[in-house]
Amino acid sequence: MNLLYLTIVFPIIGFLILATARGRLSENLAAIVGVGAMGLSAATAALVGVDFLSSVPAGGSYTQALWTWINVPGFDPRFALRLDGLSLTMTGVITGVGFLIHVFASWYMRGEEGYERFFSYMNLFVAAMLVLVLGDNLLFLYVGWEGVGLCSYLLIGFYYKDAANGLAARKAFVVTRVGDTFMAIGLMILFRELGTLNIQELMARAPEHFAAGDPWLTAATLLLVGGAVGKSAQLPLQTWLADAMAGPTPVSALIHAATMVTAGVYLIARTHELFLLTPDVLLLVAVIGAITLVMSGFAALVQTDIKRILAYSTMSQIGYMFLALGVGAWSAAIFHLMIHAFFKALLFLSAGAVIIACHHEQDIFKMGGLRKKIPFVYACFLVGGGALAALPFLTSGFFSKDQILFEVWAGGHQDLLIAGLVGAFLTSIYTFRLIFVAFHGKENGHADAIKGADYWLPLAILLVLSTGLGALVHQPLEGVLPPMPSSLMAPELALEGRHALEWLSGGIAIAGILLAAWLYLGERRLVQRIAGTGVGQMLTRLWYNAWGFDWLYDRVFVRPFMALVHLLRRDPMDQLVGVLPWLAQRGNRAVVVSENGQIRWYAASFAVGAALILSVMVLV
Repeated sequence: MNLLYLTIVFPIIGFLILATARGRLSENLAAIVGVGAMGLSAATAALVGVDFLSSVPAGGSYTQALWTWINVPGFDPRFALRLDGLSLTMTGVITGVGFLIHVFASWYMRGEEGYERFFSYMNLFVAAMLVLVLGDNLLFLYVGWEGVGLCSYLLIGFYYKDAANGLAARKAFVVTRVGDTFMAIGLMILFRELGTLNIQELMARAPEHFAAGDPWLTAATLLLVGGAVGKSAQLPLQTWLADAMAGPTPVSALIHAATMVTAGVYLIARTHELFLLTPDVLLLVAVIGAITLVMSGFAALVQTDIKRILAYSTMSQIGYMFLALGVGAWSAAIFHLMIHAFFKALLFLSAGAVIIACHHEQDIFKMGGLRKKIPFVYACFLVGGGALAALPFLTSGFFSKDQILFEVWAGGHQDLLIAGLVGAFLTSIYTFRLIFVAFHGKENGHADAIKGADYWLPLAILLVLSTGLGALVHQPLEGVLPPMPSSLMAPELALEGRHALEWLSGGIAIAGILLAAWLYLGERRLVQRIAGTGVGQMLTRLWYNAWGFDWLYDRVFVRPFMALVHLLRRDPMDQLVGVLPWLAQRGNRAVVVSENGQIRWYAASFAVGAALILSVMVLV
């Protein structure tokens, strides 16, 4: 376990080599460095994980102190890594799935300008995410938090010569910075109240210092939620994620499956003791997740870009994780996080293969009949799409999503359960809409067959993990996270309720798939008729534009800010300071006029002055 630090060091070394040798390495050598660094990190994580699980340390955790970062009276945070069941699970997902994405990217990015730059950013991204999940204090965690924000900006705007990509990167950076600012203020409140940012000390001191519902703790947890919704693209800071598809497809896979968007889920799970003391804030987390999963599901129904459909599906699935956290189903949230990483990486990488086969075409309605040209990718989409839609028993997504729905029911949140089931129905429709339109029907556009082990091997591994076999992956979360609502129920009642919910959710998933087949296989005349009506056009436009949040924020925040900038373009404060020299100059000119050397001017001024003095004296 003393090798834990190497999981971060290897990708940092890869980043440094690629960043400093840019332009001097061949593509093959750059791929060896970038993918090799990630492979070494994943191998080290596996070795540390086996060591940890075979001899669990006392207290269920291992802390590796590296050095003291700051040492002032009352504040001495360390660079220290903490390994327990939660951070081990996250590390396994980040390094394992991240390695597969790197392997695929070595194939996908061949021939692209900036090949070395791409892998340097990817390595740094993974290193920052590992700092985030392994940090034993919130300040160290925040360093990783900001690191993934920086890397997302660099990677989303990777094709920086296109102005639209730069705008998408800037939007992601600015929107997530809003959440980061909230989080930073929350950390300040926690430090002021509890005198530490060490996570374990915070968890121990909070119940002693705060009463349930304490206003300062409520404010702190609300601010932490602000940070979480920004990174995890949940309402109301969800607008950046769809535009983040401007980056290369492996970047989308890394952001959505293994790194950035899972950060908010991890933050809330890691600081669960604080949220247990603020039940209203915890319920708000569930409500945010429920609303986001439904709204993003409707938005995905009308998208035409293959990557944007998957982006909205990520918002929806992260919404399920927030829903689970909000009802106290901590382990279920992390279980779905892991399973989601498997099938979402599979779907995004498969989408990348489709884009390459179709000569960088991303509109699904310009594809069609792809199952004949790329049958292996079609199989990957069927399995990954089935997992996303939670196809009963055959896919890993069914087991993780059903666990969340069951815990919501066990907690007595029937309204939130309905939202979860509606979201599941929408997920089945838009997922298989994508599959039926892109892979079935007539061939619409030219597509080439693709090959290469670095393309199919990562997909094959993720395909297996996205089947029901993936649900067998063990998560050592016992004793790390609190028990879930179902643990309070009688075993017989819990078993009966679980089976009933499995039949219900499974039936809903199948019904959504059948409805998608009816609507999108064949001529799709019914869909076209519905879309042609006034209501259909209005809803299509509303959902296509993600419920108009960009329009709303543009008018509420962007335009007033730009108007203020325009108003202040000449810096009124600077002009105000310039009033004093202006007055001095005008006074000087007035005095110069009076001192002209003309005796008649002086005599007249004396007379005027004497008259004024006499007038004042008479009036007084």
